[in-house]
Amino acid sequence: MKTLKKALFLTLPFFLFSCITSKDVRYMQPNESLVINEEGLVPYNVPIYRITKNDILTLNIVTTPQGDAAQFYSTLNATQSTGNSGGSATVTNQGGGQGGNTTIYFNGLKVDSNGDVNVFGIGYIKAEGKTVEDMTKEIQQKVNQNFVEGKSEVRLNIDGITYYILGDVETVEISGEKKAHKNTLTITEALAINGGLNRTVDRTNIVIHRKLPEGIKIAKIDLTREDVMNSPYYWVQNGDEIFLTTRSKNLNGFGKDPIQTLTTGVSLVTTAITIYLILTRL
Repeated sequence: MKTLKKALFLTLPFFLFSCITSKDVRYMQPNESLVINEEGLVPYNVPIYRITKNDILTLNIVTTPQGDAAQFYSTLNATQSTGNSGGSATVTNQGGGQGGNTTIYFNGLKVDSNGDVNVFGIGYIKAEGKTVEDMTKEIQQKVNQNFVEGKSEVRLNIDGITYYILGDVETVEISGEKKAHKNTLTITEALAINGGLNRTVDRTNIVIHRKLPEGIKIAKIDLTREDVMNSPYYWVQNGDEIFLTTRSKNLNGFGKDPIQTLTTGVSLVTTAITIYLILTRL
């Protein structure tokens, strides 16, 4: 009996250390720092994405097959028949460990090392630091200068919001390159799309690397606080890298779930008693 008590006393700190409370795993817990407006709403703080070097843009200048703007005739206007003849299609690379969209890589507008793009029929245009909307308006103006106004429409886009989630072996199913064809995407939406976070992930220490024209910005957010909604990093931008860190207690094999914690604890107690009995009989 005394041996059992000693074993329990020695293993008790491990149980206490391994405990994960509801505060550790609950998202967006109320706190006084949350900023709301007079209507009780959380204001949107969506950062504007600005084009950077090495970005690849998709450009279609929609026009008619004949006429002043025929030079920019787009396959978007072609009548689609059987198969894929005459139409345009976007093919996303699905495997092989390669990232990105192969179709856009070979056919898109690449922002060069000077921050410029070369548009056929127009020439070089400064792209770095501008928004997609700014670039669209500028290209549209140049098209209108050379061709009949109102006979063409410029459609410039990025290939959706591409982001990356990186974690340890416990988050292998959620890790990898992700893509969302949406105008806006929150980090909670991004994680929900990919199945959410398990209990081993430290929700208080989510690290984000954001690509800006000036360089890479590193930020940390706490998903357990509801005032994370006031942060510009609550909104995922194209090219964001989201790093998930593991709780130190989970690296020791504790706290992944109650059953595993209990199983590990019982194993420790049993091992301790067995070793003690062996030593006392020597």
